[in-house]
Amino acid sequence: MSTTLLARPAVSVAGLRKTFGTRTVLDGIDLTVTEGTVFALLGPNGAGKTTMVRILATLLAADGGSVRVAGHDLVREADAVRAAIGLTGQFAAVDKLLTVRENLRLMADLNRLGRAGGRRRVDHLIQRFDLAESAAKPVSLLSGGQQRRVDLAMTLVGSPRLIFLDEPTTGLDPRSRVEMWRIVRELVADGVTVFLTTQYLEEADQLADRIAVLDHGRIVAEGTPDELKRRIPGGHLVLRFAEPGALRTAASVLNVTHSDESALTLQVPSDGGVADLRAVLATLDGVHVTPDHLTVHTPDLDDVFFAFTGGPASTGTDEETR
Repeated sequence: MSTTLLARPAVSVAGLRKTFGTRTVLDGIDLTVTEGTVFALLGPNGAGKTTMVRILATLLAADGGSVRVAGHDLVREADAVRAAIGLTGQFAAVDKLLTVRENLRLMADLNRLGRAGGRRRVDHLIQRFDLAESAAKPVSLLSGGQQRRVDLAMTLVGSPRLIFLDEPTTGLDPRSRVEMWRIVRELVADGVTVFLTTQYLEEADQLADRIAVLDHGRIVAEGTPDELKRRIPGGHLVLRFAEPGALRTAASVLNVTHSDESALTLQVPSDGGVADLRAVLATLDGVHVTPDHLTVHTPDLDDVFFAFTGGPASTGTDEETR
């Protein structure tokens, strides 16, 4: 995850609305994405995540609200928005009959980089994405992870400062997914802003500076991963003691929710924060008891997703329905 000294917005959304027929997909969305950060939008299938990305990327018109992307009004300055952004969808948008280098050269031509400038940019991206050994191969011969790297490299040919990654690791094996995470971190370290939609909650937890949860067309929760987890009840400490006397003494002064005398452990409610840990240890110090071992158990993003959307996260793709 990244940090930023300037709080300038890369995306500002106010009152965004979109309907398809009688179905409201986005119902008055407000959100801000800060430059140089990763913003993750989570939600169940059909929640409106891809619709949101398509609107922000000028591919779909909104029915209401105001949006600024990369400092430009989405409606009045659509061309400027398109020049500032890159988009990688759920599935690799490359020509599989062309080689890696040919795909990148095609994108360089579309971005009007010129012959020399385009060649330099293509060579740079081939090296950056570790595609040198595959550069002369048709994309159809590459693995899924390599194809996604090519797709992202194509997105970066025009040097966008804001990238929309819509389910970027769908269908990838764990190794390829971790590799994609590394690339995203490097992009943000270079100052690129990433707007990420995903249903892999570990992915959001690993990458995102802020997360918004979208459900039934509304943002139902927003914050840093740690802030969202702290909003979910169920966090606790497990304290293990060396002998039964210490266990019983600790149990007499703590708010214990579960005691296991055979394992010499106590479970105590806690948000996992430093202040909470200090308070528990200070209480035990007051009765001259020290735990032999302490473990912090906090809710994860699966718990967050379930709490705010009413169901477990799906690991399928997010094809929006109309």
